[in-house]
Amino acid sequence: MRAVYIICSIHKGTKTASAKRYHPLKTAVIIGSGGHTTEILKLLQNLNSVNYSPRIYIMASTDTSSEVKIHKTEETCFSHNGLNSYEIVKIPRSRSVGQMYISSVFTTLFALLVSLPIMLKKRPEVIICNGPGTCIPICVIAFMMRVLYITDTKIVFVESICRVKTLSLSGKILLLFADIVLVQWPKLKERYRRTTFIGRLT
Repeated sequence: MRAVYIICSIHKGTKTASAKRYHPLKTAVIIGSGGHTTEILKLLQNLNSVNYSPRIYIMASTDTSSEVKIHKTEETCFSHNGLNSYEIVKIPRSRSVGQMYISSVFTTLFALLVSLPIMLKKRPEVIICNGPGTCIPICVIAFMMRVLYITDTKIVFVESICRVKTLSLSGKILLLFADIVLVQWPKLKERYRRTTFIGRLT
């Protein structure tokens, strides 16, 4: 019942009153790979790093290139304010490109098991993600922690610029319980009522 209540509140746009914030938001950033990494880091550059700190980058253990991009972004964009507090955490990839959906069930379950202690320890206040499947285990755990009154983590999903007419699988799943779903094409906003059009990031 609690899960249904939260989902209904999210879909209705119900906002609960909160105390005035005097500290930054502990932010988890779910890193995809390739173009997904470029897009999410581009988005972060437009955020006030003072308000979103520390940053916890969660990426697939098989991603060999994104870690370099993360370090470069932190050094060039955030180090000047002295608050470039961040760390990188690696988890198993829940679904690889071209992987059969049946087998991805098992890899996703494994990723969930590995991600659970990480989430219980880190307890981010907000999650920013743009897929692909790496974000699903983290977001599911965050939602269940919210249901169980462990944390009140908010989930922000940014759909890839590659998705022009339909949401990705990750987007369709997170449309159910993510607090904010951002899209880069107006056709997606027209098709999916709960999305917010933000224009192109790159």
